[in-house]
Formats: sequence, C-alpha cells, structure tokens
Amino acid sequence: MAMPLRQTIRVATYLFDQKVLKRRDKFPLIVELEPLFACNLKCEGCGKIQHPAGVLKQRMPVAQAVGAVLESGAPMVSIAGGEPLMHPQIDEIVRQLVQRKKYVFLCTNAMLLRKKMDNFTPSPYFAFAVHIDGLRERHDASVAKEGVFDEAVEAIREAKRRGFRVTTNSTFFNTDTPQTVVEVLDFLNDDLKVDEMMISPAYAYEKAPDQEHFLGVEQTRELFRKAFAGGNRRRWRLNHSPLFLDFLEGRTDFPCTAWGIPNYSLFGWQRPCYLMSDGYVPTYRQLIEETDWDKYGRGKDPRCDNCMAHCGYEPTAVLATMGSLKESLRAARESAVG
Repeated sequence: MAMPLRQTIRVATYLFDQKVLKRRDKFPLIVELEPLFACNLKCEGCGKIQHPAGVLKQRMPVAQAVGAVLESGAPMVSIAGGEPLMHPQIDEIVRQLVQRKKYVFLCTNAMLLRKKMDNFTPSPYFAFAVHIDGLRERHDASVAKEGVFDEAVEAIREAKRRGFRVTTNSTFFNTDTPQTVVEVLDFLNDDLKVDEMMISPAYAYEKAPDQEHFLGVEQTRELFRKAFAGGNRRRWRLNHSPLFLDFLEGRTDFPCTAWGIPNYSLFGWQRPCYLMSDGYVPTYRQLIEETDWDKYGRGKDPRCDNCMAHCGYEPTAVLATMGSLKESLRAARESAVG
C-alpha cells in the first residue's frame, strides 16, 4: 500500500505539471522542514542535538517555516527536528500548511504527543509520523531511554482513537536481523494498525554518536530481501513506491535524486540533503541552481557509498514510476491490494 487515493492523485497531478507541462528538471516532492534542533531524547543514530546550546534554543518563526514550504512549491511537508512538539507554535505551523492543502507529516518520538494532541485537528492533509525502531527493548535502547516505546504505543492508540492519521518511521541498523524487522512491522501493521509505515536503512550521519552500526549497501539488500519474503512486502502497509522497495532488495538500482526531498532548517536550505552538510543557502532557487548535484551519489562522493536512504532514492523511484506505464499500473495495483 502506498499513499491514500486523494494524495496519490494530488501528487501525480503535481508531477505531471512539473515534468510535462512546465518541463522542469528539478522540483521537490516533499520538503523536510526542521523548525528546531532541540530534542527531549538522545538517540544514538542522530546528531541533531550535537549543535551548540545557542542553536538548540532557537525556534523558527511560523512565517519563515510556512514561507519556505510555499517557496519550494512542494505538495508535501515532513516536519522533523529535533522534536517538533517542543516548538511552542508547531500547531500553528501545521494549521497554516494544512489550510493551504499541503500534506503534512509531523515526525515525533511521541513523548509529548498525548500532552499536545488537543492542539491539533484530524484532517486528511495531516498525519502524526511516530518514530519506532523496534519492539520495546530494541526501541528503548536505540533512543537511550526506558519507557519510550510504551509511551509511543499509547500515544498512537490515542491518536487513532481520536481520528488522526498515524504513520510510522522505522530506521534499521546492522544490529537488526530480518526477524527483528518482521517483528516490529508486524506489530505496527497488525496490532497497532497504523495507516502507513516508512522504513529506511540507517545512514552514517556524521554527527551521530554511534558510528559503528550503520548498514552498507549489500547488508541493506540482504536484510530487506529476507524480511520481505513470504508475502510480507505485499501484506504490510508500506508508504513507499514498489520500485523503491525493489531498490532496497537489490532488484534494481537508481542514481540519487537528492533535490527531490530538500531540507530547510534554522540555517537555511541544506546542501545536498539533510544527511550531509555542504553548506546552506537562503533561498530554494539558490539551492537548485547553485548546487552541483552531479557530484553526489554512490561512486561520485565517498560519503554516499553506503547510502540507500529514502531522501535520495525514493524520488528517483517515483519519477521512474511516472515515466513507465507498466510501473504506474503496478503501483496502482499494489496500492489497491494494500
């Protein structure tokens, strides 16, 4: 299963307008918006809280956050951080984006979700995206704090009860096995019944405290090939295109399309993606026009050699799907089955 029909039609129309009617080579599918870097957890695979104290105290103004998304023109927004629910005006940022019919995913570790839930309104344009990296013991170890898994599960249940769309985001490391992947996705899919699930192999984020447990390309392919076996891939409500899942399994390969999911943070538009930092520019146009995109990707930049992250390769898969009638029909068929 990919995205809901209404969202699918909206994104397909946007892609047709950008690619066919306006003949643009580069355009965003979704903006990664980071209105703060502060967080209430210290996850081993994340380096956002390594910023200086003065930076961690900053909060992006509402007008700046909304303006950046509008400047890009992207139909979808993923609000991350840090922990977005620590931003005192995060509900207003969401409200203004939803008002403009942007599809908004608020990424959260869910520690504050039940406390802040009253500030939000269910909408087909809005979803909470809760980070879950494994079942109780594994997840709590990844975020370096006990009790986080149980709180996240209760928050998901409460959000679903109130009529919110809830998706999840799970990152897998070289300490994972096909069985641990299956266990957590079965739980999210069958027990919690979240609307959609996103999965990603861990990338060696340069500021992350733990640099030993990121996956290489062949490890990633073997992990997902085995986890997807036995019909799991078709059964799970995965929020990915079929071609991206093929890519994770090693059935196909793609070049990186980092410009498809640009990142905007307190520092500006980040080059080339949110996982690497080769400088910042103040405008989206500068990001697109002044970045040497051809120098990034596996075989071009050694930092990219083990990356199979969705921010670089899902856009490539989406564009490849759009450019093929066969793959478009396949995506529609698998979405209907899901």
